[in-house]
Amino acid sequence: MSTATPFDADATLMSDATLMSEVTAAVQAAGRTLRDRYTPHARGTSLTEIVAEIHANDAAVLDVLREPLLRARHGSQWAEDELAGGALPPGEWWVVDPAEGNINHVHGMEDWAVTATLVRDNQPVLTVVHLPLTDDTYTAVAGGGARLNGRPMTVSAKTDLGGALVGTGQAKPGEDERTFRRIGDSVTAMLVAGLVVRVSVPATMQLIHVAAGRTDAFWQFSDVRSGLVAGALLVSEAGGVVTDLAGEPWSTAGRDFLAAAPGIHAAALKVLSPIV
Repeated sequence: MSTATPFDADATLMSDATLMSEVTAAVQAAGRTLRDRYTPHARGTSLTEIVAEIHANDAAVLDVLREPLLRARHGSQWAEDELAGGALPPGEWWVVDPAEGNINHVHGMEDWAVTATLVRDNQPVLTVVHLPLTDDTYTAVAGGGARLNGRPMTVSAKTDLGGALVGTGQAKPGEDERTFRRIGDSVTAMLVAGLVVRVSVPATMQLIHVAAGRTDAFWQFSDVRSGLVAGALLVSEAGGVVTDLAGEPWSTAGRDFLAAAPGIHAAALKVLSPIV
């Protein structure tokens, strides 16, 4: 006779929602650390100096963020490499970017954030994205909706790709030449099919706009988890569609990514899927 406890989706949702306040507090505290390190001018002129600044930001924020998150979820594990991709082992993992948009931060620009996402069996189930300069906090729980500062978000209602504002960007420096060519070809294709194309980093800063209905789609030829899991959950919980470029549901094992308003997802997929 089996003694396994039946899965209770409502109880899991309640548990994740209860966790949200602790995660939000930890991410906002980490955001204050990153904000205190910010200057409105570029820091570092050589590649060596820039990389050193990036690593210093990561280290300072992780000192504040790591222990509170692991303590908040007993038994959870930490995904160490923020640039890693592919599926994680079974269980619950914190996928964190202590300075999402770090390259922008060290160049004195404003597009950066702190993100923390709980991934359960390779699906994001809870996320917090905090923008310290504006004090905006984006949150989502699987099955519980997406919110900006506590207010529900909804993706765009557009149905015409020709009127859409869409975006993409590289996931990390040093991608292979084939990936760079696919990015270039996709931008050209979307410049023809869409209205305006944004090419910028980081991914999360574009995906929060898709979730909030400000932009209509974002795609990326990459599987870097930390740049996609937060936005994937925010967009899907705001009513968007998140797939790979074959049209299959996206997971951390996916090799590419498309998040879009439901009214233009199919048209965007038709434009992007032939690009190899």
